[in-house]
Amino acid sequence: MTHRAYLLSAIAQNGGVVRSPLRGQDCENTLQILKDVGASIDVASWGVRIRPSEFQSPAKPLWCGNSGTTMRLLCGLLAGVGIDAELAGDESLTRRPMRRIIEPLRAMGADIEGETPPVRIRPSKLQGIDYLSPIASAQVKSAVLLAGLFAEGSTSVTEPMLSRDHTERMLISAGCNVHQTGLTVKVEPGRPDSIEMNVPGDLSSAAFFLVAGALLGGPLTIKEVGVNPTRTGILDCLRSAGVPVGEIPRKLEQGEPVADLYIDPLPDSFRAFAISGSLVPRLIDEIPILAVFATQCEGTSIVRDAKELRVKESDRIDQIALGLRAMGANVETFEDGMTITGPTPLRGANIRANGDHRIAMAFAIAGLIAEGETVIEGADAIDTSFPGFMEELMRLCHV
Repeated sequence: MTHRAYLLSAIAQNGGVVRSPLRGQDCENTLQILKDVGASIDVASWGVRIRPSEFQSPAKPLWCGNSGTTMRLLCGLLAGVGIDAELAGDESLTRRPMRRIIEPLRAMGADIEGETPPVRIRPSKLQGIDYLSPIASAQVKSAVLLAGLFAEGSTSVTEPMLSRDHTERMLISAGCNVHQTGLTVKVEPGRPDSIEMNVPGDLSSAAFFLVAGALLGGPLTIKEVGVNPTRTGILDCLRSAGVPVGEIPRKLEQGEPVADLYIDPLPDSFRAFAISGSLVPRLIDEIPILAVFATQCEGTSIVRDAKELRVKESDRIDQIALGLRAMGANVETFEDGMTITGPTPLRGANIRANGDHRIAMAFAIAGLIAEGETVIEGADAIDTSFPGFMEELMRLCHV
């Protein structure tokens, strides 16, 4: 949500105010890129103010670091505003597929190239299209919709399953002409009016603490978390396993529902669970920590239809299996998922994060319940999405 709030503020007619943004490195890269293309930005302790300004072609490549969200959404935005730019990233990002956004943007008339990073964009005139996406991807959908704000005629995206709808919600809340019908979302050209948002807590980050609370015995309360229905698959999954996750609704922020989450009391044991089909896009980023949770559930938990995990910051299917097996878990992998049979006592192990923040955080939680010491190599990757994670984890454990 921080990425999107920054991007929409930068193109809004009256700018934007983003309070309590995520200060992770990925979002900081997005903010720096906006500065590099000429956005007028004031950063304060409370958040960020972005004033209306005209974008300019940068003198050097734009650095996206490890962030696929930064690169894919900016490809759509920069193709729309019509500047000459190159977007680059670290070694992990250079392996991630960009054809999925390049193809629809080219269909709109964008002059863009780079099936893997770096990606080069040159000025062009865009035409609206009706895009039938082969995958459910919020990044693909958002890139096309952002480009559509600057295209001639309407632009629509139809997905096979519903992906995260943060972009649509923010656009509607900011006064853009957006229509949603089933799995199709259509946008008319025109800039947003303004953005004013208190960014809620990230449910993908809260997931690690929800599982930690369940495994350690609770009680636990997490304040002001975004509970967008396209993101709450983690809550459905935990509840199906017997974890009593409750919600206290709070408010809406730029169209996004917010709630306090709590766990109390906990059952004596947890049930195995299944993840597949339309549930996958609603919890794709939470599968690493759910895999850790599955080791403590009665029976065999199943993850299928999640081939997308193989093209994240790392091959998460292999990374999860490698780490859990090192800790003594019973894991079988497939091209699109895995099975995990439990409950299994875990033992401490050396885990290599391989630059993947969610792998590092998931195995930090696994280490809490493992016998012996767990060492996570490359844990600094956590700062890309959750600076302060280890301090909060120690506070949860009263250390």
